[in-house]
Amino acid sequence: METALLPKPAWIRSRAPSGDACEQIGGVLVRLRLHTVCDGAQCPNKGECWGAGTATFMIMGDVCTRSCRFCAVNSAKQGRPLDPEEPSRLAKAAAELGLRYVVITSVDRDDLAGRGASHFAACVRALKETDTGIKVEALIPDYNEAELVPVLEAAPDVLAHNVETVRSLQHVRDRRAGFDASLATLRAAKRGTGGFAPITKSSLILGMGETRDEVFAAMDELREAGVDILVMGQYLRPSRRQIPVAFYVTPEEFEFYGAEALKRGFASVVAAPLARTSYHAFDAAAAAGGYAGRPGTGANAR
Repeated sequence: METALLPKPAWIRSRAPSGDACEQIGGVLVRLRLHTVCDGAQCPNKGECWGAGTATFMIMGDVCTRSCRFCAVNSAKQGRPLDPEEPSRLAKAAAELGLRYVVITSVDRDDLAGRGASHFAACVRALKETDTGIKVEALIPDYNEAELVPVLEAAPDVLAHNVETVRSLQHVRDRRAGFDASLATLRAAKRGTGGFAPITKSSLILGMGETRDEVFAAMDELREAGVDILVMGQYLRPSRRQIPVAFYVTPEEFEFYGAEALKRGFASVVAAPLARTSYHAFDAAAAAGGYAGRPGTGANAR
């Protein structure tokens, strides 16, 4: 892997956030004291998503108890105290912004009982109880089966958890994470609880040094775990504090990987250089049969 920053190729472009919708979202976030992963993880799609009036909310604070080597979110041994009013403020923000599909994610909170699963569930329930017909995607930490129960009982429409990268590169994640632990989370989510089982989703970040065969093997294991939606995007080094980019995957290679993922049985695939887990989440869920919504981009939402 290279030690200096690789120059970004021409196909890696992102638009700075601007426009009335962006200003509205920013204002609501400040007033209701909410965080987004768009800011915390320095997402390259912030301009596009905020400009379209959508955002992915990050709950349980903005300090993560894990320290993955590719992530820009602030980390510490202990996060901030949970705010019991966060679920209601989240629902209020979604209503004010007129959102129809909300993605909730969180920092890892290993310092909390149940790692914050009950609070995560409360946020899902608050959104589902708004009487607006809003659909909710929960992008969760690697909860075990017991921790998953309250989240599943809240009935998110999509349950997402990321393996992040192929097996051989799992060392770039915090030492408490791992491919097998993530697969166990995804399998438990697909089994569901009380007769309810959500659509499941995961993502792979490419360009960290993986081989093509390793990507295929990861796809196969995710399908074996029952994952319905797969997202693949390019790793972009947030700063020199994170691991360097090993190589940039071309748009044509992403097209190839997307086609291969569909052949392996995923119901919906998002594969593009700037794709992230919540990118085009509405369309990906609709293509996977989540619900009837506005026309998406087809079975392969790229």
